[in-house]
Amino acid sequence: MSELNKLRLAEARDALRAGDVTSVELTDACLDAIEGAGALNAFVHNTPEMARDQATAADARIKAGDVPAMCGLPIGIKDLFCTKGVPSQAGSRILEGFLPEYESTVSQNLLNNGAVMLGKLNMDEFAMGSSNETSVYGNVVNPWKVDARDLTPGGSSGGSASAVAADLCLAATGTDTGGSIRQPAAFTGITGIKPTYGRCSRWGVVAFASSLDQAGPMTKSVRDAAIMLEAMCGHDPKDSTSADLPVPDFEAMLTGDIKGKKIGIPVEYRMDGMPEEIETLWKNGAEMLRDAGAEIVDISLPHTKYALPAYYVIAPAEASSNLARYDGVRYGHRAKLDHGDGITEMYEKTRAEGFGAEVQRRIMIGTYVLSAGFYDAYYNRARKVRTLIKKDFEDVFAKGIDAILTPATPSSAFGLGEASDDPVQMYLNDVFTVTVNMAGLPGIAVPAGMDAQGLPLGLQLIGHPWEEADLLNTAYALEARAGFVAKPDKWW
Repeated sequence: MSELNKLRLAEARDALRAGDVTSVELTDACLDAIEGAGALNAFVHNTPEMARDQATAADARIKAGDVPAMCGLPIGIKDLFCTKGVPSQAGSRILEGFLPEYESTVSQNLLNNGAVMLGKLNMDEFAMGSSNETSVYGNVVNPWKVDARDLTPGGSSGGSASAVAADLCLAATGTDTGGSIRQPAAFTGITGIKPTYGRCSRWGVVAFASSLDQAGPMTKSVRDAAIMLEAMCGHDPKDSTSADLPVPDFEAMLTGDIKGKKIGIPVEYRMDGMPEEIETLWKNGAEMLRDAGAEIVDISLPHTKYALPAYYVIAPAEASSNLARYDGVRYGHRAKLDHGDGITEMYEKTRAEGFGAEVQRRIMIGTYVLSAGFYDAYYNRARKVRTLIKKDFEDVFAKGIDAILTPATPSSAFGLGEASDDPVQMYLNDVFTVTVNMAGLPGIAVPAGMDAQGLPLGLQLIGHPWEEADLLNTAYALEARAGFVAKPDKWW
């Protein structure tokens, strides 16, 4: 079998079980691909020795007949997940030199399932960004190219998206606070699912906004997403927000049969100035689902227009609180102090040096909206809006809607540097995705077409809470009809 790194998870799993390939061969193919992909800047901490050891152990497991779903499959882990003995910096200078003595629950679940970790993936600093330009490691580059420009892979899980799209790994973990799995998945022509809030443990994942953050898989197909999501999930007593619910066999429920399902099309998602291509893609997606036997229904989510401003109050508020712990005292970067400097100067200098401009901006916004005179005017009001957004979805689902179809992004991938000097423009990238986080719902991005330049475009499906299996099945039907198989031409 040639070019083993190009296999999907399901194909590689079947080949491993049949004895056609070993985990060591798969892992070496991916390590070689990573070696030659420095131009993408997707992997930032490589762990080849660890990967080969894990692959050897996985081969022994397979030989012994103990074969969990992810056994022997090489994947990348976003730098937000703490991994024992491996740098975990969240893309930030302030965590320079931090080597956790523990493993995040999600990465531990994957390791228990026999997955092989190839290394840590680049990301926007503390997951704050939509273009992967705020990382201390430098920009990640999208493997898709249409002219001389380097394009963004999206953010914050840009390293994960770029690595999966370029076949550097078979799949990767991502996290999604306002769209950070779904937007990069759409920009790079891969699949990414954000499960229901509480489905995947947050323990050991560096926090950005605790009530919004959720881990999920980024993969080459919907089937792969189902396989990996099952391995990542499960109740975790170490995380008070982790749901004590059984994890279904997501893959077994992929039938592609969606006859009689009601798919909602929210009128509020038709934005002024939305590119024609996005509108056409959306219409085509609805037709594909209708063709699969679903009923297409116009719905209203009236509080959608308030979602973005409310998100950019709540998320920074939680970030300012979460990031207060990075002070240079116990771990990570500590600034060099001048003679006579005390503890206040140490805090000030360490945080000024350790945090990048975007993180500082969000900490300041968050601190402002939580301050005594503005708490009610901003933070409390945003929380009320959040409740209304959640109720919009509940009302629609109560009327029998099974899933909601929307665009995943307002455009295809843009050039690096083209929007980075305008924070508001950058924040608008999340316009279709933040509502899902605000309501704690599962959402999936599926590649569904190309724009006129030849760049991938994705559609988003939003499902009922805890019904990821149903959502994945609808996505599976959409994927089958979209027939998206394009891959970027190798230039790196």
